[in-house]
Amino acid sequence: MLEEVERWLATRSWSMNERPLHRILAAKQRTGQTVSVVLPALNEEETVGDIVAIIRHDLMRQAPLVDEVVVVDSGSTDRTAAVAAAAGARVVHRDTILPRIPAVPGKGEVLWRSLLVTTGDIVCFVDADLREFSSDFVTGIVGPLLTDPDVDLVKAMYDRPLAGSAGQGGRVTELMARPLLNMHWPQLAGFVQPLGGEYAGRRSLLEQLPFPVGYGVELGMLVDALHLVGLDALAQVDVGVRKHRHQDGQALGRMSAAIYRTAQLRLARGHLIRPALTQFERGEDGFEPRTYSVDTEERPPMAEITEYAERRVA
Repeated sequence: MLEEVERWLATRSWSMNERPLHRILAAKQRTGQTVSVVLPALNEEETVGDIVAIIRHDLMRQAPLVDEVVVVDSGSTDRTAAVAAAAGARVVHRDTILPRIPAVPGKGEVLWRSLLVTTGDIVCFVDADLREFSSDFVTGIVGPLLTDPDVDLVKAMYDRPLAGSAGQGGRVTELMARPLLNMHWPQLAGFVQPLGGEYAGRRSLLEQLPFPVGYGVELGMLVDALHLVGLDALAQVDVGVRKHRHQDGQALGRMSAAIYRTAQLRLARGHLIRPALTQFERGEDGFEPRTYSVDTEERPPMAEITEYAERRVA
């Protein structure tokens, strides 16, 4: 491991217990910064309501840490929007945000558009499929941004159990993202969960980053933030255990392809010869090919969008 990464692990890798809530609240009051929590959601009616309710109870009513909770619905066909609204979130449909630019499917698309419908100086992203959610996920990653002005982006780290076995989740991380980072961006080798969906950043940073529209958004954000603000402005916080719905192997293959494509562009701003992935499923006549397109689009930094600039002036 690079000596720089070892030093970073000692100075920028924390436990959530190192910043008790009263200290975080005091820093928020002293600095006057506001906090937005964003949940990107697609067919998450079983879990999104509990997450919203816990954040509102723990971090809005009992402790004034979070200023707004926004669920951005990515085209759900179930009751995600109704459940989230009933729990107290402001629900915004992806397609109503920046309508002059047609929306495309993808998590990164939703996160990018969320910058236009939130107001916080600090934006905290939380996946909407978490089970047994704790508000420590939010306080853990928001805390360093409120207490340390030199930190611009904080990722959560945690155990990810799979089928009852600790540490077996995060298969795409171990098989794709971690090798890529270690080989090409070794300064980022210290991140335990580089693809984790729980992270918080200063708006002043997020609005300057391009957003891959799909699953490459987390890796792309880390790499771009490293180049923009440097390793010492990045941090991670241990928040315990993350339980969520796991995807099947083929879905993970498509995720891996998107992540590899994101890395490829950042390595050389190169050209994909064939932005597609063929997988196989057994059918009545044997194995049948299924070809999926790989996300090839990225959204520009939000600071370059006219509507966003106009809102800031207003």
